Amino acid sequence: MTSNEPKAKKSGGGGGAEAAEDGDWNWALVGALFVSTSLVFGLMRSLGVFFVEFVQYFEASAQSISWISSTGLAAQQFFSPLGAALCNAYDTRVVVMTGGFLAALGFILASQATCLVHLYLTMGLISGFGWGLVFTPMVATVVANIERRRALALGLGFSSIGIVSFIFNPLFQFLVETYAWRGALLILGGLSLNIVACGALVRPKRRSKAPEKVDSEKSSSCSSLLGRLSSYLELPLLLERPYLTYTLAVTLLNVGYFVPYFHLVAHSRQVGFSEYQAAFVMSAAGASDILGRVASGWFSDLGHFRLIHLLSLWTALAGVFIMLLPISSLSGSYAVLMVISLLYGFCSGALTSLVFAVVPMIVGVERVMGAIGLLQLIESGAGLLGTPLSGLLKDVTGTYTASFVVAGGFVVLGTLAMTTLPHYFSCTDPPAPRRPSHGEKDKSLHLELEQINSSPPHTNHGGGQ
Repeated sequence: MTSNEPKAKKSGGGGGAEAAEDGDWNWALVGALFVSTSLVFGLMRSLGVFFVEFVQYFEASAQSISWISSTGLAAQQFFSPLGAALCNAYDTRVVVMTGGFLAALGFILASQATCLVHLYLTMGLISGFGWGLVFTPMVATVVANIERRRALALGLGFSSIGIVSFIFNPLFQFLVETYAWRGALLILGGLSLNIVACGALVRPKRRSKAPEKVDSEKSSSCSSLLGRLSSYLELPLLLERPYLTYTLAVTLLNVGYFVPYFHLVAHSRQVGFSEYQAAFVMSAAGASDILGRVASGWFSDLGHFRLIHLLSLWTALAGVFIMLLPISSLSGSYAVLMVISLLYGFCSGALTSLVFAVVPMIVGVERVMGAIGLLQLIESGAGLLGTPLSGLLKDVTGTYTASFVVAGGFVVLGTLAMTTLPHYFSCTDPPAPRRPSHGEKDKSLHLELEQINSSPPHTNHGGGQ
């Protein structure tokens, strides 16, 4: 993670610091986040168009096809700690550019697939691995560089997911009809190469962990290779209750969050709407998603309410609207389905702007890179479970009603888990935790040694060994 401590200290000073913080290259990084997230989650959320094509071509069940997208999502989250550790140890620019190449390679190889296993390995594992090297480093870079307008910056960066959801669904449908699914996947591989250019925009900087690494190399007794690895991965966070509680909440949310984006198109076609009507439902949800991300980020930065409270509100509403999606289509009214989809899109976009903005308030900005990486890893199990579970429920019941109800229930459970965070019901944010620097640790150690050295004459009279 890049070192931004001087900037963070200045940001609390006044308007001049804010202008420096919000200008120049930092907002270029927001542009890079905008493009890269569109080619990770925006693309991932638009793969529902291929869902029906894969079911027909491979003559497989909905559950089997669901494992393609869920494997990619789980791989992206599972490899996020590796991406964070590589950025902490080496250079964020190289890591992101490598991830973009792997994401493109997965889609190019998937265009030649002859069985589902090939799709699991290419679209799922290889592209997912590349996404894991892209998303966490880009988000953490923006979070570390922008403080006072952090939620707005993330909202703008993540708004690309909604924009491309609006564009990609009908575009992918057109590509499939024109070039078949193999040609469409090949084109997606070419699009994914743009992530490499986004990675090139990240400036190589001195990392805050570099001094610790140098000191550890000078004195092998102070830190081993395992200790450095633990530091790069931020593993001590796993012993902190606030971080574990928040991770549990996001994990429950993640079980149901992506289900509509994978199965709403298929559900719309099952209840009798045309292919383009079904695709337009997702495009409409993507349009409201854009508004939700930007509006949520702007409103959150006004400071009227705590971010965790706003996140809880949007998460609860998103869960309710997911459960209403199949119910709204029972009457066969396309207008009702469209309205519920718009409301769901707004709430799902609004909560996404805040999920990562809350992290530095829980762990401190110095540990954001590793914290987001571990968060992605832990919730990867939920991503792996969500869509196959909904596909299984569809295979058992014959409809997607149970799939959406269960998915929405998990999202609501995530909201309840957030309420158990320390100081949740307080009206003000508690001070963000701060990791002691290496020098501070040395001073503390010297003080302890001085106390120990001054105590033996007194303890020896006590009959100790």
